[in-house]
Amino acid sequence: MTNLTTLIAEPWADYGLVDSGHGRKLERYGRFRFIRPEPQAMWAPASDSWEADGDFIGASDEEGGGRWHLSRDVPRGGWHVRWEEVLLLAQNTPFRHLAFFPDMAPQWEWMRAQVAEGDQVLNLFGYTGVGTLALAAKGAAMTHVDASKKSVEAGKANAFLSDMADRPIRWMVDDAAKFAAREVRREKRYDGIFLDPPKFGRGPEGEVWRLEEGLPGLIADCRRLLDQDSKFLVLTVYAVRMSALAIGEVVRQALADLGGTVEVGEMAVREEARGLLLPTAIFARWSRGE
Repeated sequence: MTNLTTLIAEPWADYGLVDSGHGRKLERYGRFRFIRPEPQAMWAPASDSWEADGDFIGASDEEGGGRWHLSRDVPRGGWHVRWEEVLLLAQNTPFRHLAFFPDMAPQWEWMRAQVAEGDQVLNLFGYTGVGTLALAAKGAAMTHVDASKKSVEAGKANAFLSDMADRPIRWMVDDAAKFAAREVRREKRYDGIFLDPPKFGRGPEGEVWRLEEGLPGLIADCRRLLDQDSKFLVLTVYAVRMSALAIGEVVRQALADLGGTVEVGEMAVREEARGLLLPTAIFARWSRGE
């Protein structure tokens, strides 16, 4: 069975999509407001006058190619924001991001509802570790994998900020696909897996990742790391040219023998000005169910 769903990230104290339109979006991250390009905001904004502490100017390419214009008040070394138990360092990165992805909040909430104390969960392409810490706060034993040493170090720093440095978390600087393949050979198993692969990336030893080429094999390896007692797999994709139905079928076929449910759809953030939804990504997730 496949269900179509829209997952909506609602505003919270330290984050909100204030307004959007004319190919841009205005967001608040803690006490600061920033303007970034947003090709999917094709409508008119609620207001013609935006006040912000910074503006990212550059190409529409998610891999970078632009630069931040920041006010004097924005700390170049970052500032603290909170999501539930997770305290993290937000920062203006060269890739236009702010060091975490707020639209993932509904996925974090859903996974937190699945896990129990001691569950083994694998986070591939884990970035700065907010998802890892969100599940660790609920008692999961986490394995966090990212090819970027800087991102993994940021994850460790966020664990310290969140008073979770002593939680059972393996922090791995590694190529996600190679790590998953090695775990298969080691006959490891996990209660849950979540992965947020980029369209293109390089591993720590120059390994090349291309989403369309690498995703089916990676999902197949993830299946081998799950068993009849496993609880979930969550896949999020920010590649605009791919369909939620397509990635859902990849997950459905790979995990068909486990039964359960595959849910697919879009992720979106609710705008504070009017309540409209700004789409951000597509997803597919499998769960054991009742």
